[in-house]
Amino acid sequence: MHTYMDILIRTIVAILLLLLVARILGKQTISNMTFHDFVTGITIGALAANLAFNETLKWSHITLSLAVMTVTSYLLSVVALKSRKLRSWISGSPTVLIEGGKILENNMKKVRYTLDSLDQALRENGIFNMDEVEYAVLEDNGMVSVLKKDEYQLVTKKDMKLQLNKLEFPIELIMDGLLLEKEMKENGLTKEWLENELRKKGKKISDVFYAVRGTKKQLIFDFYEDGIHKPTDKE
Repeated sequence: MHTYMDILIRTIVAILLLLLVARILGKQTISNMTFHDFVTGITIGALAANLAFNETLKWSHITLSLAVMTVTSYLLSVVALKSRKLRSWISGSPTVLIEGGKILENNMKKVRYTLDSLDQALRENGIFNMDEVEYAVLEDNGMVSVLKKDEYQLVTKKDMKLQLNKLEFPIELIMDGLLLEKEMKENGLTKEWLENELRKKGKKISDVFYAVRGTKKQLIFDFYEDGIHKPTDKE
């Protein structure tokens, strides 16, 4: 019983330490996995796993190792911010895969990037014909950024000289059926106003699963009863 309790405590501590480390290192580590972030994530994960299950290792040793790894990773991040030359070594640098509509085979060989991977990355950018691409760049985090040729660029309101409307940041009003009174108050909205808007639709707050005021101040509702009698996919 003592062994199980020890593992339970060690696992909880490991999770809490990982959360603390993630907080210290910041969102960059979890959102964009560069070389540096990949190494940090793998190492810290291994240390946390040992802390949780390896009873032969002392708590103090693993905790110290985690602390050293965190500080080292943090310092490398600071160095990368200060020096562009070192940043390219620590985090990597972008690689051009397509330039002027031509595939750069040598660059692809250097980063061991295949045509299959390039095709997949282009499809993820909504491009199924490679001749639409002017530039394609493999970023530090493994994502591919694409610039389409001029004739394939989307037309914008500015191009057509149409009137531009000011857009607002969306405000969530109800999530999972719960009224977000704090967010509403911060944006000068009231529960009474929302109830009045719902009454116009013959609904009340308890009928709503999700509600948001959109970028054009339009109200978007998703009700518990969707009126879909034969859903396409059903669990």
